[in-house]
Amino acid sequence: MSSTVLVFSDSLPDDQKARLAERYTLADFSAYDDPSTAPGFDDALARARGAIGVSMRWPAETIERAPHLRVLSSVSVGVDAYDVAALSRRGIALGHTPDVLTDTTADTAMTLLLATARRVVELAEWVRAGQWAAPVGRDQFGVNVHHKRLGIVGMGRIGQAIARRAAFGFGMDVVYHNRSRKPEAEDEIGLRYVEFDELLADSDFVCVVVPGTDDTHHMFDEAAFERMAPHAIFINIARGSVVDENALVAALDAGGIRAAGLDVFQGEPIGADHPLVGRNDVVALPHIGSATFETRYDMARLAVDNLIAGLEGEPMPACYNAADLEL
Repeated sequence: MSSTVLVFSDSLPDDQKARLAERYTLADFSAYDDPSTAPGFDDALARARGAIGVSMRWPAETIERAPHLRVLSSVSVGVDAYDVAALSRRGIALGHTPDVLTDTTADTAMTLLLATARRVVELAEWVRAGQWAAPVGRDQFGVNVHHKRLGIVGMGRIGQAIARRAAFGFGMDVVYHNRSRKPEAEDEIGLRYVEFDELLADSDFVCVVVPGTDDTHHMFDEAAFERMAPHAIFINIARGSVVDENALVAALDAGGIRAAGLDVFQGEPIGADHPLVGRNDVVALPHIGSATFETRYDMARLAVDNLIAGLEGEPMPACYNAADLEL
């Protein structure tokens, strides 16, 4: 009898789900509902050797309810929904999807940077509301992007892709802060490494691209925003947890920074009553960093590759906890 695989099918195109159906018995649940409350979920969890998709958190107690689980394959690059330590203790491989979303997410960062600097969303709504009755004046002016200083916090694949776009496309002076220096990227792109406080104080734009971990939780707090210049624009495409949203609201209200472009929030989805929604100085997006047809397909395909390889005892293309499992 074939192995049981939990599939959160709204995360997978039909052809990729068919690849799994050829090999395994699929226990199919919606990615948009809470699967833990769905009929049959507990039984499927107890039988499952693998699971794929993005729809639920996997804390230690859920992992312990899956005694046969061998592989979790996430259709995401981030793994903050998973108790990685608990998975590793159980010898469960965690697949994720780096690389395939790098360029798309970097495009999103530049979209937010341009939209906030040139007040694109605000002024598009201004036109839609019929308020364009005369040539634009100072009240509608934005600020330049080209030749300004961009400070990037986090210089992994996505940070480097943003840096290339900014330096080569817009002639920006790019500085960065990271846990470790990136000499090859410094030489290729012309980056300059600076300490965190210097980056905050001297950058016209600050873009955060760090993972959501205990170490990065609320790294952008009241003190961080106070170090930034009043003309600075803050961009977050990382995780909502890296920002103290109350501190960000306070900084915007006090004129401590000019504006913010956000693709991620502490709790998602957010409603119209969220304090960062409805402001002219904030561009808020619904976590669309990788949300293109092409990229989401490539992520799903890599996630299926990870799951099949892991279940068949072969090296996974992208195993997040490979070092812990000594794979």
